[in-house]
Order: sequence, then structure tokens, then C-alpha cells
Amino acid sequence: MVRDRRATVQKVLLITLILNLFVMTLKAVVGWWSGSLSLQADALHSVTDGANNILGLIASRFSSPQPDRDHPYGHLKFEAVGALGIAAFLGIACFEILQSAIERILNEGEPVRISSSELWLLLIVLGVNIFVAFYERTVGQRVGSPILIADAKHTMSDVWVTITVLAGLVGIWQGNVLNLPQLQWLDVILAFPVALLVFKSGWSVLKENLPWLVDEMAIAPEAIYKLVMQVPGVINCHDIASRGVVGRQVFIEMHLIVDAIDVETAHKITEEVEAKLIEKFSPVRISIHIEPPDYQSDRISYEAKS
Repeated sequence: MVRDRRATVQKVLLITLILNLFVMTLKAVVGWWSGSLSLQADALHSVTDGANNILGLIASRFSSPQPDRDHPYGHLKFEAVGALGIAAFLGIACFEILQSAIERILNEGEPVRISSSELWLLLIVLGVNIFVAFYERTVGQRVGSPILIADAKHTMSDVWVTITVLAGLVGIWQGNVLNLPQLQWLDVILAFPVALLVFKSGWSVLKENLPWLVDEMAIAPEAIYKLVMQVPGVINCHDIASRGVVGRQVFIEMHLIVDAIDVETAHKITEEVEAKLIEKFSPVRISIHIEPPDYQSDRISYEAKS
């Protein structure tokens, strides 16, 4: 039985939503005061943080692991859909950052004006981002929530973005003190690595959740075969298939050839096979088709790789 973790996920998302709104407001205000393009881009990145939390709350609301009549395999894919939504938001943020940087290069704008007090505010923002990233990742790994883990990756990318932007603004602040106007270009130059970090984060989220949605193989059939063949009474197993994500939810199906001439013995062997698979890959749902001792097949998987 898969544990329903939605209450925990929703609590974490609500807490991080409040913190992300605080972070977004501080970045936007300081970015507007100072005229910093990189900081405004970072604030845009933080807008996606809040949007991701809202998206996660919606996805989590519908992602019950318990099956029903309309969803006999449960609803956990809603979380993967939510994670893909995060990847989409990151792609939009990346495009907006690059567009703003190119516009600044083509049309030189006002110089960046940053004070030491504004830099201290950004240090507070950085501390909040670090807390949110580690908090979400810790809880996400503990309860096995892809939406929390994906959002933690996104927030961690925000941490590196803020560090990059903060370093550039410190350089600009020092340049203003020393009357070095050429350091103003740091703001535009650093907008590009910000965009790359955002893109990398979105690509990572996409790669981790797409296999769940397209029913990619979860466990190598050879590994399942080796485990099943350890059960006494099993002659062979073939046409092994699996999908899902190990540790989150896995579905396994196979054809099992057993050394039994009656239903009761065949059923007992099947239960031992299921117990072994559950012990190894839980949570897992297993479907087994029993075949008689004289049945022959050497095809472990549905299609062997050439």
C-alpha cells in the first residue's frame, strides 16, 4: 500500500510559497531601486518559484496514490505532470532573461546604483533561499515526493543565481566607489549565466519525470528474473515488464512457469514470488500469469535488445 503523503507535501509547499513571495518582493524592490538587470531577472526567476508552489499545491491535491474506478493505477502521475509544469516555467524564465540582456546590450540603459544596505538585504534573500531548498529536498526525499524534489532543485538553482547576481552587484558597488564605470557591464554579462543555470535546472526536472509519464522500464527484466528464479517451484519466467519509479511506485507483470499440477500449489509459489518482489521493490503492484510446467519460453523481456 502506497502511503498518502499529500498533507505533508501541501504543508511544505504552503510554507515555501510564503517564503518565496517574501524573497520575490525583496528582489523586485531592490532591482527596481538599483536598476539592476541581473537582479530583475533573478526576481523573475523567483516569480516562477511562487508559481511552481501554486502549481505543486494543485497537482498534489489530485495526486492520491489510492486507486479508484476511474484511475485503477492511482493518481501519482499528477505529481509528475506538476514537475513538468515547473520545467516549462523555467524555460519561460530563461527566455525572458536572455531577451532582457540582449535588449540592454543593444540599447544601453541607466547605470546600476546599488548601496551596501541593499546588498545586506540580498544576503537575507540568499539565506531564505538556502533554507527553502534544503527544507524541500529533505522532506521530499523522506516522503518520496517528486514535486518537492523538483521544486527543491529549482530553488537551489535560484540560490546559485542569487550568489552570481550578488557577486556582480558587489563588483558594481565597488566600481561606483572607485569610479570605475566599466564594471557596470558585470550586470549584463552575469545575466547570461543566470539564464544557463535556469535552463539546466529545468532540463534536470524534465529528465527525471518524463520516464514516469511515458512508462519507461523501471527495473531491468534480468534483475527481476534473477530474483524470481530463487523461489522454489519456479521453472522459468518470461515476458517481464515494469514501469513506474522505484521507491515511489512500481508496477511489475510477468508470465511464470511453475512446477505445480494443482491451483493451490501454483498459488502458493506465486505468493512467495510476490513477497520477494515486494521486499525488494516496495511499494509495488504485481500481476502474474501462471503457466504449466511443460510451457517453454526463453524470452525474458518483451523485446530483447540487439
